[in-house]
Amino acid sequence: MAQLALRQRIRKALIIVSLLLFPVIMNYFSPYVIIDGASQGIVNGSLIVFGLQFLSALFVGRLWCGWVCPAAGLGEASFAIDNQPVRGKVDWIKWLIWFPWLAIIVMMVVRAGGYQKVDFFHLTESGISVDEPFKYIMYYIVVGIFLALSVFVGRRAGCHTICWMAPFMILGRKLRNLGNWPALRLKAETEQCINCKKCTQNCPMSLDVNGLVQKGVMEHSECVLCGTCVDVCPKDVIHYSFSKGK
Repeated sequence: MAQLALRQRIRKALIIVSLLLFPVIMNYFSPYVIIDGASQGIVNGSLIVFGLQFLSALFVGRLWCGWVCPAAGLGEASFAIDNQPVRGKVDWIKWLIWFPWLAIIVMMVVRAGGYQKVDFFHLTESGISVDEPFKYIMYYIVVGIFLALSVFVGRRAGCHTICWMAPFMILGRKLRNLGNWPALRLKAETEQCINCKKCTQNCPMSLDVNGLVQKGVMEHSECVLCGTCVDVCPKDVIHYSFSKGK
Protein backbone atom coordinates (compact mmCIF):
# COMPACT_ATOMS: atom_id res chain seq x y z
CA MET A 1 0.00 0.00 0.00
CA ALA A 2 1.34 3.42 -0.97
CA GLN A 3 2.33 5.83 1.78
CA LEU A 4 -0.23 8.55 2.42
CA ALA A 5 0.77 12.10 1.61
CA LEU A 6 2.04 14.04 4.63
CA ARG A 7 -1.02 16.30 4.60
CA GLN A 8 -3.32 13.28 4.81
CA ARG A 9 -1.31 11.70 7.60
CA ILE A 10 -1.61 14.93 9.59
CA ARG A 11 -5.33 15.21 8.84
CA LYS A 12 -6.05 11.63 9.83
CA ALA A 13 -4.01 12.04 13.01
CA LEU A 14 -6.11 15.10 13.94
CA ILE A 15 -9.46 13.36 13.45
CA ILE A 16 -8.29 10.24 15.31
CA VAL A 17 -7.16 12.40 18.25
CA SER A 18 -10.54 14.13 18.12
CA LEU A 19 -12.26 10.74 18.21
CA LEU A 20 -10.20 9.72 21.25
CA LEU A 21 -11.27 12.97 22.95
CA PHE A 22 -14.94 12.37 22.16
CA PRO A 23 -15.83 11.14 25.70
CA VAL A 24 -14.54 14.49 26.97
CA ILE A 25 -16.08 16.81 24.35
CA MET A 26 -19.28 15.00 23.32
CA ASN A 27 -21.68 17.38 25.10
CA TYR A 28 -20.29 20.38 23.23
CA PHE A 29 -21.76 18.89 20.04
CA SER A 30 -24.89 17.47 21.64
CA PRO A 31 -28.33 17.97 20.05
CA TYR A 32 -29.94 17.17 23.40
CA VAL A 33 -27.86 19.54 25.53
CA ILE A 34 -28.74 22.47 23.28
CA ILE A 35 -32.46 21.67 23.65
CA ASP A 36 -32.18 21.40 27.43
CA GLY A 37 -30.35 24.71 27.54
CA ALA A 38 -32.91 26.37 25.26
CA SER A 39 -35.74 25.21 27.55
CA GLN A 40 -34.08 27.14 30.39
CA GLY A 41 -32.96 30.15 28.37
CA ILE A 42 -29.30 29.13 28.61
CA VAL A 43 -26.74 29.72 25.88
CA ASN A 44 -24.57 26.64 26.31
CA GLY A 45 -21.50 25.05 24.77
CA SER A 46 -23.38 23.30 21.98
CA LEU A 47 -25.06 26.50 20.80
CA ILE A 48 -21.74 28.36 20.82
CA VAL A 49 -19.97 25.57 18.91
CA PHE A 50 -22.73 25.29 16.29
CA GLY A 51 -22.69 29.06 15.86
CA LEU A 52 -18.92 29.02 15.37
CA GLN A 53 -19.27 26.22 12.81
CA PHE A 54 -21.72 28.34 10.81
CA LEU A 55 -19.45 31.39 10.99
CA SER A 56 -16.35 29.38 10.05
CA ALA A 57 -18.15 28.00 6.99
CA LEU A 58 -18.39 31.54 5.64
CA PHE A 59 -14.63 31.39 5.07
CA VAL A 60 -13.46 27.75 5.20
CA GLY A 61 -16.56 25.77 4.17
CA ARG A 62 -16.84 22.36 5.83
CA LEU A 63 -13.17 22.21 6.78
CA TRP A 64 -14.27 21.21 10.30
CA CYS A 65 -15.84 18.02 8.91
CA GLY A 66 -12.66 16.99 7.13
CA TRP A 67 -10.03 17.97 9.67
CA VAL A 68 -11.45 18.15 13.21
CA CYS A 69 -14.74 16.28 13.70
CA PRO A 70 -14.59 13.17 15.95
CA ALA A 71 -17.23 11.48 13.79
CA ALA A 72 -14.81 11.88 10.87
CA GLY A 73 -12.24 9.91 12.84
CA LEU A 74 -14.73 7.13 13.49
CA GLY A 75 -15.98 7.16 9.90
CA GLU A 76 -12.53 6.93 8.35
CA ALA A 77 -11.32 4.35 10.86
CA SER A 78 -14.27 2.27 9.62
CA PHE A 79 -12.77 2.21 6.10
CA ALA A 80 -10.85 -0.86 7.28
CA ILE A 81 -14.23 -2.63 7.54
CA ASP A 82 -16.11 -1.10 4.59
CA ASN A 83 -14.43 1.24 2.13
CA GLN A 84 -17.25 1.27 -0.40
CA PRO A 85 -18.87 4.53 -1.54
CA VAL A 86 -22.16 5.44 0.12
CA ARG A 87 -24.95 3.35 -1.34
CA GLY A 88 -27.97 5.35 -2.50
CA LYS A 89 -28.95 9.00 -2.32
CA VAL A 90 -29.07 9.66 1.41
CA ASP A 91 -27.93 13.27 1.85
CA TRP A 92 -31.53 14.48 2.30
CA ILE A 93 -32.01 12.46 5.51
CA LYS A 94 -30.02 14.86 7.72
CA TRP A 95 -32.31 17.72 6.68
CA LEU A 96 -35.34 15.66 7.70
CA ILE A 97 -33.72 15.48 11.15
CA TRP A 98 -32.31 19.00 11.29
CA PHE A 99 -35.42 21.09 10.55
CA PRO A 100 -37.67 19.54 13.27
CA TRP A 101 -34.76 19.68 15.74
CA LEU A 102 -34.20 23.37 14.98
CA ALA A 103 -37.93 24.03 15.32
CA ILE A 104 -37.91 22.40 18.77
CA ILE A 105 -34.96 24.59 19.84
CA VAL A 106 -36.74 27.75 18.69
CA MET A 107 -39.96 26.70 20.43
CA MET A 108 -38.10 26.02 23.68
CA VAL A 109 -36.33 29.39 23.55
CA VAL A 110 -39.62 31.22 22.97
CA ARG A 111 -41.29 29.36 25.85
CA ALA A 112 -38.34 30.26 28.11
CA GLY A 113 -38.73 33.94 27.23
CA GLY A 114 -35.55 34.04 25.18
CA TYR A 115 -31.94 33.38 26.10
CA GLN A 116 -31.12 34.95 29.45
CA LYS A 117 -27.67 33.71 30.46
CA VAL A 118 -24.56 31.98 29.20
CA ASP A 119 -23.26 28.73 30.68
CA PHE A 120 -20.77 27.00 28.40
CA PHE A 121 -20.59 23.99 30.76
CA HIS A 122 -24.36 23.46 31.07
CA LEU A 123 -24.90 19.73 31.88
CA THR A 124 -21.12 19.33 31.77
CA GLU A 125 -20.19 20.93 35.05
CA SER A 126 -17.17 18.67 35.51
CA GLY A 127 -15.86 19.75 32.10
CA ILE A 128 -15.99 16.11 30.93
CA SER A 129 -19.01 14.91 28.98
CA VAL A 130 -18.93 11.21 29.87
CA ASP A 131 -18.50 11.28 33.64
CA GLU A 132 -21.19 8.90 34.92
CA PRO A 133 -22.66 5.49 33.95
CA PHE A 134 -25.77 6.77 32.14
CA LYS A 135 -23.64 9.04 29.94
CA TYR A 136 -21.51 6.03 28.96
CA ILE A 137 -24.66 4.41 27.61
CA MET A 138 -25.46 7.50 25.51
CA TYR A 139 -21.85 7.67 24.32
CA TYR A 140 -21.86 4.08 23.09
CA ILE A 141 -25.25 4.54 21.42
CA VAL A 142 -23.94 7.52 19.44
CA VAL A 143 -20.71 5.72 18.52
CA GLY A 144 -22.64 2.55 17.63
CA ILE A 145 -25.02 4.38 15.28
CA PHE A 146 -22.23 6.16 13.41
CA LEU A 147 -20.21 2.94 13.21
CA ALA A 148 -23.18 0.92 11.92
CA LEU A 149 -23.93 3.50 9.24
CA SER A 150 -20.32 3.45 8.04
CA VAL A 151 -20.27 -0.35 7.92
CA PHE A 152 -23.66 -0.94 6.29
CA VAL A 153 -24.25 2.19 4.18
CA GLY A 154 -20.75 3.19 3.12
CA ARG A 155 -17.94 5.69 3.62
CA ARG A 156 -18.67 8.27 6.31
CA ALA A 157 -22.40 7.53 5.96
CA GLY A 158 -23.16 9.26 9.25
CA CYS A 159 -21.98 12.55 7.71
CA HIS A 160 -24.48 12.09 4.88
CA THR A 161 -27.45 10.84 6.88
CA ILE A 162 -27.74 11.93 10.50
CA CYS A 163 -25.14 14.63 11.18
CA TRP A 164 -26.94 17.54 12.86
CA MET A 165 -23.85 19.77 12.55
CA ALA A 166 -23.39 19.57 8.77
CA PRO A 167 -26.45 21.73 7.86
CA PHE A 168 -25.03 24.69 9.79
CA MET A 169 -21.90 24.58 7.65
CA ILE A 170 -23.74 23.82 4.41
CA LEU A 171 -25.91 26.90 4.92
CA GLY A 172 -22.86 28.97 5.84
CA ARG A 173 -21.14 27.93 2.64
CA LYS A 174 -24.24 28.66 0.55
CA LEU A 175 -24.29 32.17 2.02
CA ARG A 176 -20.60 32.48 1.18
CA ASN A 177 -21.31 31.45 -2.40
CA LEU A 178 -24.08 34.04 -2.69
CA GLY A 179 -21.75 36.75 -1.37
CA ASN A 180 -18.85 35.38 -3.42
CA TRP A 181 -16.17 36.73 -1.11
CA PRO A 182 -12.69 35.17 -0.82
CA ALA A 183 -12.80 31.85 1.02
CA LEU A 184 -11.04 28.49 1.10
CA ARG A 185 -12.04 26.42 -1.92
CA LEU A 186 -10.84 23.73 -4.28
CA LYS A 187 -9.90 24.72 -7.81
CA ALA A 188 -9.17 22.51 -10.80
CA GLU A 189 -7.17 22.86 -14.02
CA THR A 190 -9.53 20.84 -16.21
CA GLU A 191 -7.26 20.78 -19.26
CA GLN A 192 -4.57 18.90 -17.29
CA CYS A 193 -6.92 16.08 -16.22
CA ILE A 194 -6.17 12.63 -17.69
CA ASN A 195 -9.44 11.08 -16.42
CA CYS A 196 -7.70 8.52 -14.21
CA LYS A 197 -10.55 9.08 -11.71
CA LYS A 198 -8.33 8.49 -8.69
CA CYS A 199 -9.93 11.56 -7.13
CA THR A 200 -13.39 9.97 -7.29
CA GLN A 201 -12.17 6.54 -6.22
CA ASN A 202 -10.47 7.92 -3.11
CA CYS A 203 -12.94 10.60 -2.01
CA PRO A 204 -13.94 9.85 1.63
CA MET A 205 -17.31 11.49 0.98
CA SER A 206 -18.12 9.33 -2.09
CA LEU A 207 -18.31 12.33 -4.42
CA ASP A 208 -17.87 12.25 -8.19
CA VAL A 209 -14.84 14.52 -7.98
CA ASN A 210 -13.83 13.73 -11.56
CA GLY A 211 -17.22 14.98 -12.73
CA LEU A 212 -16.68 18.24 -10.83
CA VAL A 213 -13.23 18.59 -12.43
CA GLN A 214 -14.71 18.16 -15.90
CA LYS A 215 -17.25 20.89 -15.17
CA GLY A 216 -14.47 23.10 -13.84
CA VAL A 217 -16.47 23.96 -10.72
CA MET A 218 -15.26 22.25 -7.54
CA GLU A 219 -18.35 22.94 -5.47
CA HIS A 220 -20.47 20.35 -3.68
CA SER A 221 -22.42 20.63 -0.44
CA GLU A 222 -20.90 17.37 0.84
CA CYS A 223 -17.27 18.32 0.15
CA VAL A 224 -15.36 18.56 3.44
CA LEU A 225 -12.15 20.02 2.00
CA CYS A 226 -10.15 17.05 3.24
CA GLY A 227 -7.76 17.43 0.29
CA THR A 228 -7.64 13.72 -0.51
CA CYS A 229 -8.35 14.47 -4.16
CA VAL A 230 -5.57 17.07 -4.14
CA ASP A 231 -3.05 14.56 -2.82
CA VAL A 232 -3.94 11.53 -4.98
CA CYS A 233 -4.05 13.38 -8.31
CA PRO A 234 -0.97 12.37 -10.36
CA LYS A 235 -1.12 15.56 -12.45
CA ASP A 236 -1.73 18.14 -9.70
CA VAL A 237 -5.02 19.07 -11.33
CA ILE A 238 -6.76 20.01 -8.06
CA HIS A 239 -5.46 22.48 -5.52
CA TYR A 240 -6.55 24.59 -2.57
CA SER A 241 -7.23 28.25 -3.17
CA PHE A 242 -8.32 31.12 -0.92
CA SER A 243 -10.24 33.08 -3.51
CA LYS A 244 -13.62 34.03 -4.87
CA GLY A 245 -15.74 31.47 -6.69
CA LYS A 246 -15.67 31.00 -10.44
